[in-house]
Amino acid sequence: MANEVQVFNFEQMNVRTVEIDDEVWFVAVDVAKALEIKNVSDALKRLDDDERGRFNLGRQGETNVISEAGLYRFIGGSRKKEAKQFMRWVNHEVLPSIRKTGGYQAQLALRLPENNAEMVQVIQNVNKETNRRIDEVETTVDELKDRFGLPASQAKSLEQARKRHIVTLLGGFESNAYQHLSGKTFRQIGGDFKDYFEVPRYDALPLSKFDEGMSYIKAWQLPTNLALQVRDLNLQTELEV
Repeated sequence: MANEVQVFNFEQMNVRTVEIDDEVWFVAVDVAKALEIKNVSDALKRLDDDERGRFNLGRQGETNVISEAGLYRFIGGSRKKEAKQFMRWVNHEVLPSIRKTGGYQAQLALRLPENNAEMVQVIQNVNKETNRRIDEVETTVDELKDRFGLPASQAKSLEQARKRHIVTLLGGFESNAYQHLSGKTFRQIGGDFKDYFEVPRYDALPLSKFDEGMSYIKAWQLPTNLALQVRDLNLQTELEV
């Protein structure tokens, strides 16, 4: 019957199960005790949201429960040598007994691995799924980084590269052109940079475009009219000398 607690015995230890929405769930603390898992909270945190839940036992209050998939994760995290025996017990006694009552749909049962080959296959599948989820998290992190722009250190690197490049283009800090045209030149490269990348500020550049932004600054050249002004001002300095 759905939501009815059934108790099974493994090596003199009770393991309670409950059927929720046609799926078998196990009381987490019972499984942890049978598998000698000391920290139940940590074990639960390692499960996905759909592998753990809460169930009201009535007078005993609410307790943590785990799905069959969560049960396997618990078994995989146990150092007890009898973990394999526990796995066989679940497959050959617990699940068949629940199915026999008619309350559990056999097609929804997860058959746990019973030998090394099956265990390796399941571990490979779990690793594949874990890697997929890691990729999703990394993609989300990259999207968030792009959304919030450059970290302060990289924004500063862009500004320093811009300054070095402008100093070179104008002939150095002491040049006549730098003294008279540095402000205009900084405004010019700033405007060009923002127009090209469609950002309001240097630090608003998406992190994924940092290298492209650095290349843009290093490749930027003075517009023709400004370049001629720089040449003339620096020639005046040479003539004065």
